[in-house]
Amino acid sequence: MRLDKFLKTSGLMKRRTVAKEACEGGRVQVNGRTARAAQEVREGDVIQISLGQRLLEVEVVQVPAGQTRKEERAGLYRVLRREGPEEAVP
Repeated sequence: MRLDKFLKTSGLMKRRTVAKEACEGGRVQVNGRTARAAQEVREGDVIQISLGQRLLEVEVVQVPAGQTRKEERAGLYRVLRREGPEEAVP
């Protein structure tokens, strides 16, 4: 699954266009490398999102085959590190 679609589907970002813009702006890394929106995401990948003073690092636990329900989204990733204002990071 594409990175921008995973970020939207997992609930880490509210819209796919925002996810794509973050990738284009160099604010998203996968496994320590700056990632493009079209990069494929696999189980075990570590995604780091930097937005302003906020930092979120997650490990991909499951890549969904299609749409997911809101209740299932949290099971798609595991939070490794969270820094910055708590209310601003999912």
